[in-house]
Amino acid sequence: MQQPMQDRSRHADAPQTDTPQPVPPPDGRAAADPREYPRRPFVGVGVVVLHGESVLLIRRGNPPRAGEWSLPGGAQHVGETVRETAVREVREETGVEIIEPHFLEVIDAIIRDDEGVPRYHYTLIDFWARWRSGEPYAADDAQHAEWVPLSELENLGLWSKTVEVIRAAHERRGSSTPIP
Repeated sequence: MQQPMQDRSRHADAPQTDTPQPVPPPDGRAAADPREYPRRPFVGVGVVVLHGESVLLIRRGNPPRAGEWSLPGGAQHVGETVRETAVREVREETGVEIIEPHFLEVIDAIIRDDEGVPRYHYTLIDFWARWRSGEPYAADDAQHAEWVPLSELENLGLWSKTVEVIRAAHERRGSSTPIP
């Protein structure tokens, strides 16, 4: 008779729950952020908001990539669709209202520490949308929000994947003007 497989993902003295427990940092310190050294990926939603020949960008207020330019977006709430998350996050971080978001891409964002251990792990679901109303201002966890001309993207030090999704959104919108 075959023996049942043992669950090797839990330590004998660990609480037996179905809730994923965070993985402690390699040096044994407690992570300052509950998203650091996670046991499962977090779902995040980003939105490429286009208005004329500009895109809405924020400076991130929190890790990872605090202080860097990025798309508005954030974590999906329980009971919320990803499209609802897209609309809410753009409004919360920038005060801008968008027209129906359209799916762009799913991106695995895994940021490893010096030992190669995943320090942050996000499954990012990116959308694009057109501006409906509002002028951008920084709110929630954004340090700054503004319309940036598409021609200036290369000067901002954006994550290469962010530039790729902005270009994809620009193409899907049907613009005939290429982004440099």
